[in-house]
Amino acid sequence: MTSDSLPIPIVSSIAPFSERRKAWLCDVWGVLHDGIQAFEPAVQACLTFRKKGGAVVLISNSPRPSPGVRGHLRALGVPDDCFDALVTSGDVTRDLMEGYRGKPIFHLGPPQDKAFFEGLAVQFSSPPEAAVIVCTGLFDDERESPEDYRPMLAKFAARRIPMICANPDLVVERGRKLLPCAGALAALYEGMGQTVIQAGKPFRPIYELALGRLTTPVRPAELLAIGDGVDTDIKGAFALGIDAIYVASRVHIHDRERDSVLDSAAVDRIFAERPRPLAAMLQLKW
Repeated sequence: MTSDSLPIPIVSSIAPFSERRKAWLCDVWGVLHDGIQAFEPAVQACLTFRKKGGAVVLISNSPRPSPGVRGHLRALGVPDDCFDALVTSGDVTRDLMEGYRGKPIFHLGPPQDKAFFEGLAVQFSSPPEAAVIVCTGLFDDERESPEDYRPMLAKFAARRIPMICANPDLVVERGRKLLPCAGALAALYEGMGQTVIQAGKPFRPIYELALGRLTTPVRPAELLAIGDGVDTDIKGAFALGIDAIYVASRVHIHDRERDSVLDSAAVDRIFAERPRPLAAMLQLKW
């Protein structure tokens, strides 16, 4: 990590930071695509790193299990051969749900996320009967806000029902829009003094799963994390002693600060009270 007394370097190429690295732990949404289309320079960077002998493990806070995310990546133009493995928050969540096998659960999330539960012995219930909330997101993130859920969550809180959050992200960039994620609902519920079990970044379980997908053990110094989430990707890497590169998506950087040149002062402000990356990039490029 960079010294707190020095500005975070703004760079245009990840190549110098990839020397002597055996693997990347690369974020997906915001780094490889924006939810609508792939970022071709980022795809090419992954392909180049793999051709040079490195391994690329995609590590996503998507609440969907990895097979479904892999299909979505193909549809967006992210080919299978630009990464070695893919792990998601949804994969970790399915493991966490084993502790609630046979108990009634309430799924808080959009209908399309029902695929998340395929193959699990799940007993869905209405809110009054639920023993646990599994939160994959808002019912309609285009029209709703987390505050719309306060009355519902207050009723759960009165019964002290735990929540499993399948995506710790607070917001996601879809095209040019910022939309709320499951993490925003989890934060609201935690604010009510309730228990939330987090499945994805920055928490250790998803990193353990990702590192387990490498064919040979790799030391932290041989890894490089890449992501656009300061409190997920960068914070999670820092906690494990892994160097990180910050990709400045619209999640944290305004358009006026990330036009054709990334605003160095804006980057330094974001990380003033946070773990700092090795460098920042406007987009992932080799």
